[in-house]
Amino acid sequence: MEFKSLKNIETSFRQIRFFGIAFVVLCAGIVGYTLWNSYSFAEAQRQKIYVLDGGKSLMLALSQDLSQNRPVEAREHVKRFHELFFTLSPDKNAIESNVQRALFLVDRSAFGYYRDLQEKGYYNRVISGNINQNIQVDSVSCNFDTYPYKVDTYARQFILRESNITERSLVTRCNLINSVRSDNNPHGFTMEAFEIVENRDLRVIDR
Repeated sequence: MEFKSLKNIETSFRQIRFFGIAFVVLCAGIVGYTLWNSYSFAEAQRQKIYVLDGGKSLMLALSQDLSQNRPVEAREHVKRFHELFFTLSPDKNAIESNVQRALFLVDRSAFGYYRDLQEKGYYNRVISGNINQNIQVDSVSCNFDTYPYKVDTYARQFILRESNITERSLVTRCNLINSVRSDNNPHGFTMEAFEIVENRDLRVIDR
């Protein structure tokens, strides 16, 4: 009789220990799930932007992952540089202003081209000849598989004179690296090792 009582007590301890361990595991699972759910909720909230419209209504806008938009920003950065650097008008101040803004987007490799053109009197001929030069960027090819990113740009230049319009093919190449965003460089890129691969006349149209 005494042996049976001891056996029942031992069985009861085992059951208590089993339920105790099961309770601890259950609590740990609940705590883990709560923490994971809280983190997921906080992460989802960070993707939302609440906009106060005139202090009256609260609107919800969704923010995007910056990495998803980098290829678009890279192409726009390169396109903007070409528009500033290769668009010329017969105005010295306008030329210098555009070139200075373009040089914020690139390293000193582009400054070498600017200095060569300046020394050869190209900008003076543009001013004295009342020439306008426009550029149309056809495509910007960026390779984001390797860093720094390889970029090839295909564009057309239009040199407008009083007597004719010259259309030229322009192909450039550079490397693109990440840099700090600023008012002068809103996309946060810097073009390195800029070079003009091709710059040749396609046709001349009489006016």
